[in-house]
Amino acid sequence: MKIAGKLAAKTLEMIEDHVKAGVSTGALDDICHDFIVNEIDCIPACLDYKGYPKTICTSINQVICHGIPDEKQILKDGDILNIDITVIKDGFHGDTSKMFFVGNKKPHAERLVKITQECLYKSIELVKPGVRLGDLGNIIQKHAELNHYSVVRDYCGHGLGLNFHEEPQILHYGQPNTGMSLKEGMCFTIEPMINIGTHKTKLSKKDGWTVETVDGRLSAQWEHTILVTSDGAEVLTKREEESF
Repeated sequence: MKIAGKLAAKTLEMIEDHVKAGVSTGALDDICHDFIVNEIDCIPACLDYKGYPKTICTSINQVICHGIPDEKQILKDGDILNIDITVIKDGFHGDTSKMFFVGNKKPHAERLVKITQECLYKSIELVKPGVRLGDLGNIIQKHAELNHYSVVRDYCGHGLGLNFHEEPQILHYGQPNTGMSLKEGMCFTIEPMINIGTHKTKLSKKDGWTVETVDGRLSAQWEHTILVTSDGAEVLTKREEESF
């Protein structure tokens, strides 16, 4: 799990220089696929997973998650983009995502992205044996709502290991001191999806994957794979730019 997580993080670090206006999300997918298969000798977990057609997910602006890369989908100045990458190494999964700015940052978008990352970090800080899942969701919900944002309820984090999605589900909202208690050795993702407007979502009838905000307003997401240790948490998908 540690190796898979590190390699997923490495893929996100690699793609950063390629995220710029005029580049298609399809091109980003091609670059990531080549890197995952030929450079780090992994399997792209998303490709053909329940029929998903690409290696990565690219979710732009009002797309909450599961956006499908496309050669005709060209990044524009001012866009915000989530790239979600999951790799399989020796049977084990590493799952992570990051927000990217395309060109100039718009203040309202920059604030949303920052607060969403803070939601992730605040929940990670709580992780240790004995803490309950409701505590993780509650701190995310509180921080988002104090900043006048909403938390997506239709999609959540998940257990991770030899399978892409395992129990438990990690909700990003909830009540303190409720839900399963964390135990040493657990691995799961925390991946809050935070919206500027309503938390309500709509699923594309055209492709059956792309999830957008109902009101067309911006959404942001950050994701890490977490290991519960004896006294806290280890972030298995930690990037070089981060300190935990």
